[in-house]
Amino acid sequence: MSDEILSLIYAFSKKFSDPKTKLSFDRQNNNISAIIKDGNVNVFLQVSDGNTLIYKDILRLLKKNIEQIPEVISVNIALTSEKTNSAPKKKFNINAKNIIAIASGKGGVGKSTFAVNLSVALKSIGLEVGLLDADIYGPSIPRMMGISKKPEINENKKLIPVNNYGIKCMSIGFILDEEAPTIWRGPMVMKALEQMFNGVDWGSLDFLIIDLPPGTGDAQLSLAQNSKLSGSIVISTPQDVALIDARKGINMFKKVDVEILGIVENMSYFICDNCEEKHFIFSKDGAKKEAEKFKVPFLGHIPINKNLRKQSDNGTPCCVDDPNGEISKIYTTIAKQINVSLNS
Repeated sequence: MSDEILSLIYAFSKKFSDPKTKLSFDRQNNNISAIIKDGNVNVFLQVSDGNTLIYKDILRLLKKNIEQIPEVISVNIALTSEKTNSAPKKKFNINAKNIIAIASGKGGVGKSTFAVNLSVALKSIGLEVGLLDADIYGPSIPRMMGISKKPEINENKKLIPVNNYGIKCMSIGFILDEEAPTIWRGPMVMKALEQMFNGVDWGSLDFLIIDLPPGTGDAQLSLAQNSKLSGSIVISTPQDVALIDARKGINMFKKVDVEILGIVENMSYFICDNCEEKHFIFSKDGAKKEAEKFKVPFLGHIPINKNLRKQSDNGTPCCVDDPNGEISKIYTTIAKQINVSLNS
């Protein structure tokens, strides 16, 4: 229903143009955005700094039209403006040549497993790699990387990343009890994320891999806007339920002008021990078709694999435990492809 309402909003908004830029407020215009939740609509128009009175009639007519949409309960339209004489500053700063966000629209699709093994694969081809576990509510990097000790503090009062398998790691999970729930409000989450960026002595990196929280909320949006992302990789399983949320992640990155380096289809198939045939448990090629639809690279299929599950639980990534295995080869191929695409 939200997608239908959003389409109708853009159908109305495209009839209006920005009085200053003369650009239509259509779906391709990054200066208009809408958030819809339970029938409550919030529309944001970003305009040039200065006189906003010239937008008065547009706001009134747009609100009137949107209020006529069935299932809409309330409508709020706000103007936002930014100074145009300087580029926006990034709040999160790390000395890394490439920063990649690993994202998923929903949890449980293997995003963290991918982030860990991509990091180790990048390290295996001779690159300096950091791994930041930004999944505040469900940090799993410490377990998957086989790390139980806490980070130390250097003379500059910065945390020193915990190093394992040659990867510099930082996670809120190093500080919290493994079984304790993280019950934090938005400002606390953002403060923690900023600390893990700016309050950590990362040194010089070729790649920083960020394991984002699942979804497309404030934490994900702020990270995308406030860190110098080189691009993002979206992880999804092939079934429709996961792809619906993956689309939201793709659209979020497009909205904030972050390049999508590719889509990965995880849990793509299962090879039976008895018949040795592929079984497409969660449908087939759903993520690949989605990549074609959005015209972004498809990075590959990763199957369901018992050893991969055991390696994750035991804290030994597959590229460490079985570097010549089929799963490790898939990750290494993706790592090489990403390195070439960003550094060629």
